[in-house]
Amino acid sequence: QVQLVESGAGLVQAGGSLRLSCAASGRTFSSYTMGWFRQAPGKEREFVAAINWSDDSTYYKDSVKGRFTISRDNAKNTVYLQMNSLKPEDTAVYYCAGELKLRMISPPTPRSFRSWGQGTQVIVSA
Repeated sequence: QVQLVESGAGLVQAGGSLRLSCAASGRTFSSYTMGWFRQAPGKEREFVAAINWSDDSTYYKDSVKGRFTISRDNAKNTVYLQMNSLKPEDTAVYYCAGELKLRMISPPTPRSFRSWGQGTQVIVSA
């Protein structure tokens, strides 16, 4: 499995933007389906966005569609989450996740992924 390290934590006002990055170790990154999840205090970890390894198709949580964009750069072993028009309810610890050759046919759950980063904090003030 790959080792994942997130970056891009920040405090931003509502309506602002942040870009999270997740750097992966290893030589097989291009074969990993990658996802972003988040966990707010007292809540379960929830799916945010994911990108398929095979065709770069993407899935998004309904509440972030049109505001967040997941992308990947296989040459840099990095997946990104561009977050625009941030809202206070987006406040959470954001986690990057990866799974080798995961074939997504629907939005994945946390149990679909075995590799996880340590998380990065996003705080959106009203």
